[in-house]
Amino acid sequence: MVELIFKSRLGIRFDLGTYPMRLVLYSKFLHRLFPIAPSSGAHSAYEIEAESAIMEAPEFDEAPALAVLESALSHVQWRLKSSSKRRLQIDAMALCAGMRPVVMVDYGGKLPELQQHLCALLRFCHQESRIFEHLRVMLIEDMIYLVHRRGLAEHVRSSLNSEAQLFFVDLEQDPPQMIREREDNVAAIQLVSVQKIFSLHFPIIEQNNESLPCNNTSIVSTATSSVDDSTALGDPDCIDLSSCLKDTKISIPTLNGWLLGYPVVYLFSTEHIEEAIYNLSTKSLRIFKILISRKKTRGKVTEPEEELMSFSVPYDLSMGGSREPWAEAFLSDMHERWGRCKPAWGALRMEVTECYPQAIVL
Repeated sequence: MVELIFKSRLGIRFDLGTYPMRLVLYSKFLHRLFPIAPSSGAHSAYEIEAESAIMEAPEFDEAPALAVLESALSHVQWRLKSSSKRRLQIDAMALCAGMRPVVMVDYGGKLPELQQHLCALLRFCHQESRIFEHLRVMLIEDMIYLVHRRGLAEHVRSSLNSEAQLFFVDLEQDPPQMIREREDNVAAIQLVSVQKIFSLHFPIIEQNNESLPCNNTSIVSTATSSVDDSTALGDPDCIDLSSCLKDTKISIPTLNGWLLGYPVVYLFSTEHIEEAIYNLSTKSLRIFKILISRKKTRGKVTEPEEELMSFSVPYDLSMGGSREPWAEAFLSDMHERWGRCKPAWGALRMEVTECYPQAIVL
C-alpha cells in the first residue's frame, strides 16, 4: 500500500499492487512531488522559516498581451477556473517576456482536451499579436508544456556549452549528494544526450531579433520551423518529443528539472525510482520560490504575490538558504532577464521556506 500525506494542487496517481509495487508515476506527481508548497492562507505546519530577497523591476506594459489572451480564451470557449486562468496568464507572460523557456501546464484539464485547447488558443494568439509567435505546445509522453522556441533553443545551447550553472542532487545515494554536471554519472551523461536531441529540434541561428520586443540584442532564431512532420502531430503549433527519452534511463523529474530551468536538478534513473523517493521523502527540504507582484493599480494599495516558479533542495545541501552561491547566482540571472524585458510586475523576490519530511510509505 502507499500512504501519501501532503497537500498539493496537482494530480497524483498510483497503480497499487503487491510489493514490489508498480508505481505509475505521472509527471504531475513527479516533477513537483518535491517541492510541496504550503497552501495560501494559514501557514503550513511544515513551514518553520522564511527568507526573502527583493528586487524591484523596471516598467513594461503587458496589458495588450493579456487582452489578446483573454480574447483567445473567449474565442476557443475554454472555461477555466480563476486560479487556472491566472496561472495561464503568468506562465504565458513569463514565456513571452523571456523569464522562462518552458512551463509545464498541469492545470486546465486533461489530455487530449488540454492539448486541443492550448493549440487552439495559440493559433488565435498568433493571428492577433506577434508577441506570441514563438510559443508552441510540446508533448513528452503524458506531459504537456508551453515553450518559447527561441528561449528553449538558447536554454539548450547554454546547457550544452556549460554556460548555465547547474547542480545535481544525486538521489541514488543516501544521503543525497550534490554534484556538478560534468562529473562521471551515467544519468547526467544520458541527460546530455537528451539535450542534444532537443538541440536538433530547437537549433540556433544568429540574427537580429526584431520580433521580440523585450530584447534588442542579437539572439537565437527558430523562425523556420525546426520540427519535422513526424513530431508535429498534424499541428504546427504542437511538438511531440516523446521519443527523446527512448533508449535512455532518464527519469521524468530529472528531465523536468533541467527543462523547467531549475538551478538544482534531482538526478536519478528509472531503475532507481523507489530509492529516490525514499531518500528524498525522509529528508527535510528547503522550498525555493520566485515570487512576483503586479504593479499597483488605481484604487489598490497592494497587489497579491504570484508564484513564478518553485523548486526544492534537501535541507542539508542548502544550509545557506537564499545565500547559497548558486541561489544568489540564480536570483541574479532572473533579475537580469527581468531587467531586459521589463514586465509589468512590481517586485521580484526569492522566498525560502523549510518543510519536514513528507510521509511516503512503500
